[in-house]
Amino acid sequence: MWRIWMLFDPRRALVGLSVFLFALALLIHFILLSTERFNWLEGQAVTSSVEQTLSAPVEVPRLIG
Repeated sequence: MWRIWMLFDPRRALVGLSVFLFALALLIHFILLSTERFNWLEGQAVTSSVEQTLSAPVEVPRLIG
């Protein structure tokens, strides 16, 4: 493993990796913001059918009496 760091400068490699990961995170967030389902900044969120069924009142079965 130490031979890899003899080929690359560790500071430059880690700064490059950090910049790449930050740019990737921004790209992913902007892609999600461009969709209707995951846009948390604009309007009402679209609820799925699972969330709608979970929000319906549920009758709890009575075990005794």
